[in-house]
Amino acid sequence: MDGIEVPKYFLCPISLQIMKDPVTATTGITYDRESIEQWVLTYKNTSCPVTQQPLPPESDLTPNHTLRRLIQSWCTENASLGVDRIPTPKPSLDKSHFFKLIKQLQQPGSNIKALQKLDFLAAKNERNRKFMVETGVPKALLSFIVNCFEEISNQGLAEALRVLVFIRIPLAEAKIFLQEYNDQIIKSLIWVLGCEFKPQVMVKSHSVLALKTMIQAASSGFLERLEPPFFEMITGVLKQTTTVSQQGMNAALHALLIACPWGRNRLMMVESGAVSALIELELGIQEKRTTELILGILFHLCCCADGRAEFLSHKGGLAVVTKRIMKVSPTADDRAVFILSLISKFVATNPGLEEMVEVGTVTKLCMLLQVDSTAPYLKSKAMGILRSHTDEWRKFPCIDKTFHKVY
Repeated sequence: MDGIEVPKYFLCPISLQIMKDPVTATTGITYDRESIEQWVLTYKNTSCPVTQQPLPPESDLTPNHTLRRLIQSWCTENASLGVDRIPTPKPSLDKSHFFKLIKQLQQPGSNIKALQKLDFLAAKNERNRKFMVETGVPKALLSFIVNCFEEISNQGLAEALRVLVFIRIPLAEAKIFLQEYNDQIIKSLIWVLGCEFKPQVMVKSHSVLALKTMIQAASSGFLERLEPPFFEMITGVLKQTTTVSQQGMNAALHALLIACPWGRNRLMMVESGAVSALIELELGIQEKRTTELILGILFHLCCCADGRAEFLSHKGGLAVVTKRIMKVSPTADDRAVFILSLISKFVATNPGLEEMVEVGTVTKLCMLLQVDSTAPYLKSKAMGILRSHTDEWRKFPCIDKTFHKVY
């Protein structure tokens, strides 16, 4: 098409490409359907790109058949010059189509075909995903997963989980589902993590992402009743980093962090081997959000005696937490210093204090005090750690000169 002058009104104002399915917004401007739907639904913009007038997500888009025919005619006339003809777009699906698919999903003979159709439509565009949420597809898919768990069948699970990730379960709907099904969906998703699939990484990652959403939506009363298998399976995910994606790993960490405030949960995490798994994960993966989540969980686990004991028994615990200070983010600094504060209160033995010197904890805290951008409360916390063992640390000949300067 090089050298061919395309009429300006054939071009979408957003993509600047020839429109395949021109539609006119309520503001009177015509766009290609895919571009304007992406603008409004995916990027959450609420104004017309050209006029800047309000353009709410629920506003109608009217097909511009006249312009489409002109574009098709022009493409046909210029076919010899390498211009591809624009096919007539298929009619857009309405909500009734998704209601039918939900009914099919509930029938044993047609549920797999319905899942495959939903999978295809969810991947196609944001408009379909919006209709799926509005017609109750997330609840239907969660019910399907629970049924699979109860019948011990993994047929269709991969498609169901993939669609759930595509359309993103609304928190309000997740809360309602938890009220109706109690902990069955949590047990079901945990069960999925223990199943074998091909491809393994995708299915398990999607399961963890769905699990995180349900945990986010859970009430405090629900979170207080979580059982050991939940923590054992999530810890297992942390130990087997090749079975989930980075996004799935962060979702698993996020789910643990949400459950941390309750002492009972912290004890179950420690008993499942979470402390060691978190330290090993941090030693192997260096990613900002992952580090922040790991340090956040470790802080909570170090609030209990068993958690601190597990932390100190791992040879890399103090070293990796110390190393992350001033290397990742202010959030990571905050969590790392608070972990060290908890540990320092209960380290009364010479070997423990010596390790804090050897791995550079004392030096790093002194450096943190000298950085102007360090928050006052964090400087105060670091100073408190240093003061708590000043007499002991002064005895070590390898102590950094910076320590003496601070005092």
